[in-house]
Amino acid sequence: TGSSHIREKDGMWAVLAWMSVLAKANSDPSKPLVGIQEIVEGHWAKYGRHFYVRYDYEAVDSAAAEEVMETIRGHFEEIAKSSDKGIMFGGLKCNSIEEFLYVDPVDDSITSKQGLVLSFVGGARAIFRLSGTGSEGATIRLYLESYEDEVDKQSQNPQEVLLPLAAAALEASNLAALTGRESPTVIT
Repeated sequence: TGSSHIREKDGMWAVLAWMSVLAKANSDPSKPLVGIQEIVEGHWAKYGRHFYVRYDYEAVDSAAAEEVMETIRGHFEEIAKSSDKGIMFGGLKCNSIEEFLYVDPVDDSITSKQGLVLSFVGGARAIFRLSGTGSEGATIRLYLESYEDEVDKQSQNPQEVLLPLAAAALEASNLAALTGRESPTVIT
């Protein structure tokens, strides 16, 4: 925008939030200093850890990106008809696929086709979304998520933990064959 306010405030809000958490954790100056890692690991030990990774496939041909989404939609009926309510992809059982939409809380307008959620046995999820914000073509975003409650597994690298889920999601979408992309442009 052309206004004079500060842009991209999320990072500053995150810093302020962590400063508040650190101040609360270190309110007693007679005790040893508690750091972010200790706070995070204590939180994981109590509540479990969610592993997240996002794969971005940028500047994908728009028609190919739509074909990826249609390939996933093609599994809706297959799951509904399966006797055990699931399909195996990459060694993981996908037990539901749903398309999500956004309902505006102010005017109740509905925006459909906001993404596809593949849910797997055990609670892991892969979410595919298209974004047209790039300078050319479409961006396919693949969000990967898995929960771990076992403390001894919580310090693992999220990218390594989520590799089997990524493989299953990529198999379900046939992304590599449809787009010619063997790997994402960006992994965050």
